[in-house]
Amino acid sequence: MNHNSFKDYQVSAEILRALERLNYTQPTQVQKEVIPVALQKRDLSVKSQTGSGKTASFGIPLCELVEWEENKPQALVLTPTRELADQVKEDITNIGRFKRIKAVAIYGKQPFSRQKTELKQKNHVVVGTPGRVLDHIQKGTLHLDKIRFLVIDEADEMLNMGFIEQVEAIIQALPVERMTMLFSATLPKDVEKLCHKYMKNPKDITIESSSKGNDHIQHSLYHVKESHKFGLLKDVTIMEKPDSCIIFCRTKDRVDELARQLDRIGYTCDKIHGGMAQEDRFAVMNEFKRGEFRYLIATDVAARGIDIDSITHVINYDIPLEKESYVHRTGRTGRAGKTGIAISFVTEYEDRFLSDIQEYIDADIIEKAAPAQDEVAKEKEAFDEKMDEIPEMKIDKRDQVSEDIMKLYFNGGKKKKLRAVDFVGTIAKIDGIQAEDIGIITIQENVTYVEILNGKGPHVLQVMKTTPVKGKNLKVHRAREK
Repeated sequence: MNHNSFKDYQVSAEILRALERLNYTQPTQVQKEVIPVALQKRDLSVKSQTGSGKTASFGIPLCELVEWEENKPQALVLTPTRELADQVKEDITNIGRFKRIKAVAIYGKQPFSRQKTELKQKNHVVVGTPGRVLDHIQKGTLHLDKIRFLVIDEADEMLNMGFIEQVEAIIQALPVERMTMLFSATLPKDVEKLCHKYMKNPKDITIESSSKGNDHIQHSLYHVKESHKFGLLKDVTIMEKPDSCIIFCRTKDRVDELARQLDRIGYTCDKIHGGMAQEDRFAVMNEFKRGEFRYLIATDVAARGIDIDSITHVINYDIPLEKESYVHRTGRTGRAGKTGIAISFVTEYEDRFLSDIQEYIDADIIEKAAPAQDEVAKEKEAFDEKMDEIPEMKIDKRDQVSEDIMKLYFNGGKKKKLRAVDFVGTIAKIDGIQAEDIGIITIQENVTYVEILNGKGPHVLQVMKTTPVKGKNLKVHRAREK
């Protein structure tokens, strides 16, 4: 069958409904290749460029295959960075929203005790970085006996960051009878070895573009003296007038300094690097996703986990020293079939890195001369006008899929011996309410949160104010948004 629509796959109406809300109209090439095989529960090794839709290619099958009734985790997704773990958790939650799939993200720099409490809840999918996942396994706070699906995402980056030993330790602790999917933008020998060692006759899928770089990206470079970089950056941004741009630097000190310089001359910008507190990094990322500022200055920590369809430009203020990093950085633009622009600044000592990159991506990187000052002067007024415009605010995927959903708070949980089925049974008896109108249920020690779908939240809230759950009268109100 030629899978040109998600309706052509054996997936439930609840998932199709979520995909429609998320504006997933047609499967990407990697989704066409992966989803049918994954639904057959066959091991997969997938090589596909960044920005090709990999997360949905495994997220859709996971949401379809996990059983809602099972309380223990059934799927484990390993990612190299905290940002990517959080992004994957959000994507899986959005895809599985109407099937009530619960996903949780666990990673370092976040209280272990809070994650331990979350892992005690009913969770279908756990997404995490290898170090923190291994911590939970060793302390017995992550139950593995029901894990039937393992996804290793961005396997090449796991290797680059030295996580492979931790990944192997996690694999060895998992049930042998499971399905394993491995995704990677590049496929080094060590990653191939991992496939053959821990996977059963995996189907190899390679999504080839004509180059390792995205076909939708225009690559260019400027040779520049180190002392002239900032002046060139101003001139290039005036000529290009990006709607949304990431500027990559090699070090956090360089990011801090460049952010200060750009802020001083009136650019709407912010920064992200590994020296920042995790909550600050997430806050900056969320503001950038919403379009609250145009320029994000970042180290490579931001090259993973940014899933924004409308980044128009990536500028390598410092060219990456590793050719793979060039692919991951520039892959932040030209996503979802849109055209992107990747610009690199190259100093006289960096030509050897450039030649490695050129050979690796097998795509033309066009060398340009610095813009002439009279040309820059002509464009300055239009640039200033654009800088004064309020950037177009982007719709969060969560908002798209959460339309007509109300989350209710009940002041009773595990300590009152309440279970998800108690809430489903009670709420589904309300006139005009079906089980499919009830979304994700989160039961904690003393409180419970229940999502009500399809705009029926106000009706359920009114009725539940006087309706006991399992014989217990509970206070109920609309939950506060975090």
